[in-house]
Amino acid sequence: MGEKMSGLESVPSAYLSIGFLTVLGIIMPLTNFIITWVVRPRVDPARPHITRSYLLEGYERDHSLYPRRLTTFECGSEPVGDAMIQFHFQYYWYAIIFLVFDVAFMFLVLGGMVASDATSPGAADNAVSEAKSALTLLALFFAIMSLGVWYVFRKRGRIYI
Repeated sequence: MGEKMSGLESVPSAYLSIGFLTVLGIIMPLTNFIITWVVRPRVDPARPHITRSYLLEGYERDHSLYPRRLTTFECGSEPVGDAMIQFHFQYYWYAIIFLVFDVAFMFLVLGGMVASDATSPGAADNAVSEAKSALTLLALFFAIMSLGVWYVFRKRGRIYI
């Protein structure tokens, strides 16, 4: 109990792995952006319709021959109409309800893990009572979520903002 801990032993290994993955998750996209910035063809300042690569000698592309490159690309066909289209807000409810059920599923998995740990051999004496209280809170969460979904369906898509 009175032993002195070194700096590495004082940090749990779970936090070290999360920190390592966070640093790796930041470094990988940044490396990709930097490599893409270095390798990509550049626009010639004297001739803006020509791109050339500094890594591939002789690579030069004239874009003035392609007038469609400045238009909106829509699956190879000419775009029709304006890009600003009014969508009804009710269509977003499908996405919102999906997210609610997605989060609820994650809590359901968490509740199953808590119940599994509480009933495993070698669990603490009060683990079952703690698991029951956690599952009661989970049931309360599902009840509130179900009331919200019932309220949305009861309105039958009549959503006024």
